Amino acid sequence: MIKGVLFDKDGTLIDFTETFGPATAAVIRTLTNGDEALAWQMAKAVDFDLDEHTFMPSSVIIAGTCAEQAAIWGNVINRSNIDELAEELDRLFARYATEFVSPFAYTAGVLDHLKMAGFAVGLATNDSETGARNQLEKMRFTEHFGFIAGYDSGHGPKPEAGMVSAFISHIGAEPHEVLMVGDSTHDIHSGKAAGAITIAVTTGMASADDLRPHADHVLSGIHELPELIAQLNQA
Repeated sequence: MIKGVLFDKDGTLIDFTETFGPATAAVIRTLTNGDEALAWQMAKAVDFDLDEHTFMPSSVIIAGTCAEQAAIWGNVINRSNIDELAEELDRLFARYATEFVSPFAYTAGVLDHLKMAGFAVGLATNDSETGARNQLEKMRFTEHFGFIAGYDSGHGPKPEAGMVSAFISHIGAEPHEVLMVGDSTHDIHSGKAAGAITIAVTTGMASADDLRPHADHVLSGIHELPELIAQLNQA
């Protein structure tokens, strides 16, 4: 019997490109202060198109943490204190990703359904916890989540099992009673490592072919989740 659902955020609950395309461009423009050549160097270093606001699947922005991004960008903009740069990136992404946050049209309905059905719902993201909370607040989704964790919440980042295991413990469930839902192999691997049932969605940067070898189930989006849960609970 499924008792809880733990969601990734970007590419799962919100449109990653529509949110983080303009947000990443704004972060780069802020850090380069009008230096167009340097801005393009920063964009290239993370496989990002500064004009189109689009990402290559290999971009560290997609599933990486601000610490990982800082390690790359520090060399480009000559910032030797990577910890300090990572903290600045946390602040900038929290600001701009909240400004541009764009949920999928069906996200609110799915969250409402899960809440009314009595499922425990959580969020596990490789963004900062503050940034995630800011976005949820702007979208008016905060009340749906009894558990919110970022890479800096003390459980470690994905693909480690920490956030998923913490959610399982938080709701008092067994691992097989929890779904980990996400759009990247990081999400799926973290769920697998914690013993949860893994659900991949193809609304992010990874294709069904990329995700199918790793996930227990592959959906076209979280709008298909209520039907899958009903099937799992009848099995």
